[in-house]
Amino acid sequence: MALQTRVKVARPDAQKMHGLDRDALVRLYRTMYLSRKLDDREIQLKRQNKIYFQISSAGHEAVTAAAGLLLRPGVDWIYPYYRDRALCLMLGVTPLETLLQAVGAKDDPSSGGRQMPSHWGHPEWNIVNRSSCTGTQFVQAVGAAEATMYYQHRAKALAKAKKAPLGKYVSYEDNEIVYVSSGDGATSEGEFWESLNTACVKKLPMFYLIEDNGYAISVPVEVQTAGGSISKLVRGFPGLQVAECDGTDPLESYAACRDAVQYCRERRGPALVHAQVTRPYSHSLSDDEKLYKSAEEREREAHRDPISKFSLYLVREGLLDQKQIEDLEAAVDNEVRDAADQALVAAEPSVDSIQMHVYSPDVDPTSSVFESQPQFHGAPKTMVEMVAATLSDEMLRDERITVFGEDVADASREENLKQVKGKGGVFKATAGLQRKFGPDRVFNSPLAEASIVGRAIGMATRGLKPVAEIQFFDYIWPAMMQIRDELCVMRWRSNGTFKCPAVIRVAIGGYLTGGAVYHSQSGESIFTHCPGLRVVMPSTALDVAGLLRTAIRCDDPVMFLEHKHLYRQPYNRSEYPGPDYTVPFGKARVVTEGSDVSIITYGALVHRAEVAAAQLGREGTSIEIIDLRSLSPYDWEAIAATVRKNHRVIVAYEDMLSWGYGAEIAARIGDELFDELDAPVKRVAATDTFCAYQPNLEDVILPQTSHIINAVKQILEY
Repeated sequence: MALQTRVKVARPDAQKMHGLDRDALVRLYRTMYLSRKLDDREIQLKRQNKIYFQISSAGHEAVTAAAGLLLRPGVDWIYPYYRDRALCLMLGVTPLETLLQAVGAKDDPSSGGRQMPSHWGHPEWNIVNRSSCTGTQFVQAVGAAEATMYYQHRAKALAKAKKAPLGKYVSYEDNEIVYVSSGDGATSEGEFWESLNTACVKKLPMFYLIEDNGYAISVPVEVQTAGGSISKLVRGFPGLQVAECDGTDPLESYAACRDAVQYCRERRGPALVHAQVTRPYSHSLSDDEKLYKSAEEREREAHRDPISKFSLYLVREGLLDQKQIEDLEAAVDNEVRDAADQALVAAEPSVDSIQMHVYSPDVDPTSSVFESQPQFHGAPKTMVEMVAATLSDEMLRDERITVFGEDVADASREENLKQVKGKGGVFKATAGLQRKFGPDRVFNSPLAEASIVGRAIGMATRGLKPVAEIQFFDYIWPAMMQIRDELCVMRWRSNGTFKCPAVIRVAIGGYLTGGAVYHSQSGESIFTHCPGLRVVMPSTALDVAGLLRTAIRCDDPVMFLEHKHLYRQPYNRSEYPGPDYTVPFGKARVVTEGSDVSIITYGALVHRAEVAAAQLGREGTSIEIIDLRSLSPYDWEAIAATVRKNHRVIVAYEDMLSWGYGAEIAARIGDELFDELDAPVKRVAATDTFCAYQPNLEDVILPQTSHIINAVKQILEY
């Protein structure tokens, strides 16, 4: 029964309403109520086992709807939090589209049924697909904001990005901003602080919204955050505008967000709004808040519910009467019911579609398109010199390419370049590039590996072609979350609507005097295990040129492993092969042909195998050496051909004996080509442990030339 039948509709006080008219206020309430009803319907469907999961936005609707009023759909770039349902609805996501996520439907625009509900993503509205990982979005948003600033002065880069695959989703407008949000719990993640640091250093147009409901699942804010207030902690960041607001009050939220958005659009730097919201429902339907919240606490939260508070406000201010409120809510209830009915009968994705969008459907780096002949000229270059030369040519060709990482610039203080030679990387692989292309294309990053990769993801998502450097493979682990859960699966999890074809250059491997344990690691097998990521490892300067150019022109993320022991060796030098020389991925190189024993290897062990083959040749043994070059994909056809030819094979690699990359090759040979073998497969691996873990596979440790020779002799005596 209506509490009040009719009131006279009043003209809102513009100052009191922060400039919002009646229609905007009604739209705010409708979006908030729609968000809540979608939550309620999902909860009902989950209890009926008709959807797979539910995580609600209840209590967060006021501030997120207010932010949605201020952001421009399809113009601003959005990195949302999973409780941002009202924001996404305000930007243009429909109730049906949100419920298609819940049922895992084929036509779910966020992921095609591949992700959990509330993992927002919509290319039409520039809502970048998000993962379940908390905090990873912050540094990606930094990269997206860097792309905003880059396109502001690089029209050619924007035009080229629009012509590339998925270019229809590339956009830029002069006063666009980047929105990124999270709960208070995710501010404990390192990427949050790394992102703030870079955003403030570069004065990026980033709008941070921290929605503080007091809990990270069951962990209260005073346990998560020193002093219990994230906004107090971040006020010391130079250039960061910080505001707090009652996130359950849409008008107060609107005022705080409006000022933040204006600050960002004026290019004054980043802004952060700390909104105190509530969470009237449990974290998700997998959680029961009664286990850690008292009845009194839950009662206090209920009194702050933004839906009931704002509906009462609209009536009291004479903007709607109770009958109008009830009519609006009835219309929303019908809309939600109809959307749910449609979602429940929506088609599911086919089982075989799981294989789609792992890699680019538009550019195949293994194809003959990337087969070319070198056009040699100039003096021979070492591997490290070839890196710089190849990057230089590619940067001349494609203005989208940016190069960054720790110490990669010649000198961040440009005034010093008149007096100093310049750094250009700890190995000099990027020497001279900043002088040639400028500090907006070649620049140093803070010492923060997760941030380096995350920024590359954000840039690549916006259409740029970042070539980022991780200085030593030994220190790549802080970036592991960004690589495994973000970089390599962005295309797959978004069902092919977003991509991030970044190149991550990494110096890897041992054999350097003084490198010790933390400058000598291998571990390439860990990254070849990541679907969606291409992994290559050249052993010669010529292959550096061909494979790096393919990596840059590829439409997939690539990890480009550069063995630092090979950087300046004279034996693998080459004349420059020209600016169009490419080598296909997944195509091994026959280093030497032979008829007695095959050695399958890559990286620094290629030369060691050559030395061993030369000595054995003088003794009458003919060795065939296969340099894989590309580790994922790898050339199984070449491996099978050499095994069938010689029937004796050694796999030499610089990794752990057990679970190493070569172990997988040896295992597959034993599994699929066992009948072709005249002797067991031998592995020569860089390890100080011994493990024979399969019958008919023997193992040899320490891949020095003498050990390769001994392995060959043993296999010939079998």
